Formats: sequence, structure tokens, C-alpha cells
Amino acid sequence: MFGTVLVANRGEIACRVTGTLRRLGVRSVAVHTDVDAGARHVREADVAVPLGPAGGYLDVDAVVAAALAAGAEAIHPGYGFLSENPALARACAASGLVFVGPPVEAVETMADKVAAKRLVAKHDVPVLAGTLDAALDDAALVAAAGDVGFPLLVKPVAGGGGKGMEVVRQGADLPAALASARRVAAAAFGDDGLLLERLVDSPRHVEVQVLADSHGTVVHLGERECTLQRRHQKIVEEAPSPALDDATRARLGAAACEVARSVGYVGVGTVEFLVPAGDPTDFAFIEMNTRLQVEHPVTEMVTGLDLVEAQLRVAAGEPLWFGQGDVRVTGHAIEARVYAESPQRGFLPSAGRVLWFDDGGAAAGPGPGTSTVPVRLDAGIGTGDVVSGDYDPLVAKAVAHGVDRAQALARLDGLLGRVVVLGVETNGAFLRDLLADDDVRAGLLDTGLVDRFVADRVPSSTRPSTPDRRTCPDDDRACPGGPSGGPDGPPGHARREEGVVVAAALLAAGALVPAAVPADPWAADGWRLNGPPAPQSVALRAPGGDVVEVSVTADGDTHVVGPADRFTVRPTGTHRWSLTSASGTVHVTALRDGDAAWVAVAGRTAVFTILDRPAAAARRRAARALAAAADGGAPGRPAPAGPVEIRAQMPGTVAATPHADGVPVEAGAAVVVVEAMKMEHPLTAPTAGTLRLAVHPGDQVRLDQVVAVVEPEGAP
Repeated sequence: MFGTVLVANRGEIACRVTGTLRRLGVRSVAVHTDVDAGARHVREADVAVPLGPAGGYLDVDAVVAAALAAGAEAIHPGYGFLSENPALARACAASGLVFVGPPVEAVETMADKVAAKRLVAKHDVPVLAGTLDAALDDAALVAAAGDVGFPLLVKPVAGGGGKGMEVVRQGADLPAALASARRVAAAAFGDDGLLLERLVDSPRHVEVQVLADSHGTVVHLGERECTLQRRHQKIVEEAPSPALDDATRARLGAAACEVARSVGYVGVGTVEFLVPAGDPTDFAFIEMNTRLQVEHPVTEMVTGLDLVEAQLRVAAGEPLWFGQGDVRVTGHAIEARVYAESPQRGFLPSAGRVLWFDDGGAAAGPGPGTSTVPVRLDAGIGTGDVVSGDYDPLVAKAVAHGVDRAQALARLDGLLGRVVVLGVETNGAFLRDLLADDDVRAGLLDTGLVDRFVADRVPSSTRPSTPDRRTCPDDDRACPGGPSGGPDGPPGHARREEGVVVAAALLAAGALVPAAVPADPWAADGWRLNGPPAPQSVALRAPGGDVVEVSVTADGDTHVVGPADRFTVRPTGTHRWSLTSASGTVHVTALRDGDAAWVAVAGRTAVFTILDRPAAAARRRAARALAAAADGGAPGRPAPAGPVEIRAQMPGTVAATPHADGVPVEAGAAVVVVEAMKMEHPLTAPTAGTLRLAVHPGDQVRLDQVVAVVEPEGAP
């Protein structure tokens, strides 16, 4: 075993690899860019080496130099960044370092999807019908489309993650799809080569974990179901697949091992297959990922193996200590990816400082006896850390194991309800709703399920903005409510929304005070001499502009929220309170940061801007202006009352201002473009009028910051 290993990555995977190194007694070396200088993976490593600007994780020379300077004997690349870059493997060999991964020839072969399909087809592994020449131009691809058949999929020959993929259902749409795919592939991977592949409607995505040593032994560790994807990005994974019978499972494992043997594979790798939902026995090879996968914890949970330890031992030249017959899959495991993003705002990325992080009582994994651990949380953040827009928004992976799939689902749902992140928004509540979907719970999966689920959801802005009497405990499955798929979404969905609003209103009104903080007799709580308490009017603006106005009245030990809901407030921990009403008790985590109210209820995290009286009045004027503009200036309607604000929907950097300050713009025109998480997000004018910019290209903007206003014609 090595004495010192450098981890060439960041975030949760760097923390996870470092955890195994610590358990094995191996000295760990972290690398970090300037924006990650105080990150969790840096704090948890024994040694940390700076790499400079944000792109430093992709600098092969800098990473190798850091390893040599720190006295490392090997480099573990994690996933993403340099993990499938043959240049790093070559540089390691040239510098006398061990690359914890497969031989460079295997990386290069499997990085070319066309070459990989040609190779595995020779080894009798089934592949989908499609083109097998990476150099075909657009004319040749159009000519080949007839033989492939429609519908088909246009795919870049390099890269992954669904980037550049285009679904084409008729020949007339193919030229435009090819042009779009080439642009994306060239920008993302530096290679605009494309292939065509027959599209399988309603497929399942099943992959097999393989492990091979340098002594000729190849085994598989079972399969993972990775079908739940949003826009080709996996979000929920499980092991084993609920779709396969034992005979198909054996055939799939044997095919995966044959793929690994075909390239002389060494180390941990994943062979991916497309499985028709209607006939799982008719699977076909898609590609091989020559690295550790994001979803590897579910395999660890059902096999009891530490895959990072296996990688290290194989890279050090050790033979596998078990054979195929020794592999045992026990129970069921499911993983959900927790992203810093806002499903309520179209899954826009969220960035900022983590004001509070609670892991829900789940330790990071794996530990001894992995398969006996009921829950696990692999996180890359902690309280005080910054979630940067420079990198992938994955902040944690919640994983649960059970004796069967139902128990694993229940445990994962419970963990997601306990994990709290304040300071950035996450998709935790969305994941809980998805896991409650009837088809998901029944295992009736296909790769389009999540996108249909998103399309069918009722936007939160259409729900009542004032809380009603319904609340819910942490385990909101116990709450009465609409059935899955109904107007309220899955059970507990509306209750979480209402609980969040109640908690934010109480926080804004000063009702949520930690037990250690003495009561302030001069606090503006509505107390009046010889009279009933006066209600406080609280105005809360959600990102995007929706405003909730709630009255809060203090009455002894209770607070009345809205017209009649009475809540008894008790502190239960750091930033935690229980709110008890006639409907039951809801547990909330809440924190005020300036005029921002951050609250979390049963996995649902939200942020509201607390409006003072002038701001609330300005909001009402803007609403009247929008109403007048929407009416088109019809006779009898009043003129817009004033300028209409345009606010940032996410923290980021102003990439462009397409129109100059003071010029007229039409409704719907893009006026400010904000870059966050390597994506550009245009902000548009809600009405026609004169544009007044409040920002310039290069400015940093915070969530809900006013970036521009539009002065409608005729406004006073």
C-alpha cells in the first residue's frame, strides 16, 4: 500500500477518498484552487497544495508537480476533471507516480464511443444499431440515417454527461440537430465528432460495476439502476435493479466482464447498458466509464466492499483477494444526489455561503461493515463553506440501505427530511417528492420519467400564498393530504410549503429566538398597554418576485399566524424550533442573515427577503404596473404606477447587458445575462419601457438583487 496519495479532485468525492486513506493509515494530499482554499476537502486532508485560479483542477502539469512536491507516490483522480484524461496517466508514468486508474490504452479506447462499440461488438457484446465511424461529416451522417432508422440519437464521440445529445424523430430535423450537437461537443470536449445511434424509447439505464487486477482476474459486483435522470443527468441510483431477473443479471455481468477484458482493464470501472423497459433481456452496450462513478456508494452498501480501497490495492499491484463466487449482494441500496439548485425556479443553480449544515445524523461512508449501515451521507460542504458557481453543484449524496427496496426508500426519504443546508437552496424536497411517486415506488422506471414528473408538477407560485391550518411533522408521510400526482403533489408536499412560510414569518417577526438568548423587553412584538397585542404585518419575497404577506400576533406563549393559526414555539437545538398547533408539531430550522430569512422544513429549504414597509409599498406599485402592462394599456385602465424591478434569480457574475442603459426595450427582451455554474441565464424585461441598468458586465450579483428596472411608458 502507498504511504502518500494525492487526491486530484474537490468536493464530496475528495472527502470520500480522503476518508478511506485515513482509515488505511495513508497520508492524504489535497489540491485546491484559490476559490477552494478553505473548502472541506482541504480541511480534512493531511496536506494541501494550492493550484491557483479556478481552472487549476484541469492543469495536468500543476497536479503532477503538487504530487511530487508533497512526496506522493500515487494520484487518485476521483471522477470528473482529469479522471478520464489520458494525459494525466501519461504524466504520472513519466514522473514515476502511480495513476489510480486503468492503463492509458483502456482510457483512450473507451473515451472514443465509436471505437469502443467496434471493439466490444467483436467480443459478442450486443450494441445498438448506429454508425461506427467517428470521422463522418454531416452529409455522410444524413446518408447513414436511413440505415440506422428513426427515431435516432445524435451523440458526440467524446465526453459524456448527456452533453450534445440530440433526439431526432424525422429526417428533416437531422441537419439542425447535427449542427447543434457539433457546436456543443466542440465547446465541451474539444472534439466535434458525432455518431448516430438508434433511439430506444422508454429505456432503462443499467450499469455494471467491474473490478480487475493486474494479474488477469476480472469480477463484477452486480448492477446499478440509474434510470432516474433529468436531462440525461442521473439524480437517483439504486442497486440491484428492480427490473432484472437472475438469468438476465448473470448475462449482463458476464458481458460487462468481457468488455473489461477486451481492453485489458485494471481497476474499478463501469460498463453501461441500455435496457428496453418492455424487455429487459434485450440489453445493449452504451459505453464504459473508466473511473469511479458518482453512484458507487450503492454498490458498496450492498456488497460491503470499499471500492476506493479496492482501487488503491489494485493500483499498488495486489491481486484481488476474492473471486466472482465470493461476491454477495445483500439487501437494497438507493442514492439521491443533493444539488445546490432551486427546483422552484426551474432548477437554476444556487451559490453562496453555507450558513448552517446539518448532516441529519448520518456519517460519511464507507465504514467497516458497509452493508449493515442504514444511512450514509457523503458531503463536500460544512458550515461556513462557499458553494461556488465555478464548479458542479453537487454538494452531497444521501444513501440508504434496507433489507428490501421499500425499506431503503423509506430510510432515504427520512434522511433527506433531516438533512439541512441553509445559505444555498437545494433539491432535497424535490427528491422526496420524486421518491414518493407511484411509478418510482413500484420500480416502473424509464429515462423520461423525471422529465414527465417535472412537467406535471404544479408551479409553487400557483398555490395559495397564505398558510392554512395544515402542518406536518418531519415524517410528513403521516400527514393527511392530496394523493401522489394530485394538485398538492405527493403527500406532505403542500404542508412543507406552508410550514416554510409559517417559519419564515415567525423568524421575520422575531418569534424564533434561541433559548440561550435573553428575551428583549423592547422587541417590537405588538405588545400594548391595556390592550390586545397588535398584529405585525410581515412581507416576504421569494426569489422570482412572489410576495407573501402574513400577519403575526404574539399572544403569551403562542403566536397567531394569519387569521387563526396558533403556534407554540419552543427551541430544540441550534437554529431549531418546534412549532406546535392544533394540527400537530412541525420541526423547523431557521436562520436570519440580514434581510434574508432561511428556513428548512422536512427537507424543503427556502429563502425569503424580508421587506420593510417602503419595500412592500414599492412592490405593490410594481404589481399595479405589471397589471396595467399586461392589459395592454386598454382604455379605462390606469397607467403603470412606476418602474418594474428585475431581480437576479441566482448568485453569479454579470456576463452581458445586451441593451444600453436608457434605451427602450420590448417585453421579453433579455436585458441582463448572469453566468452561474458555467451556464448563462438571461433575465428578461417583464414589460415594455425604458431600461435602467443597475449592474455592469463583470459585476458579482447576489440572489434577489435588483439588476435593472423598466420604466413603462406613461408611468408617473
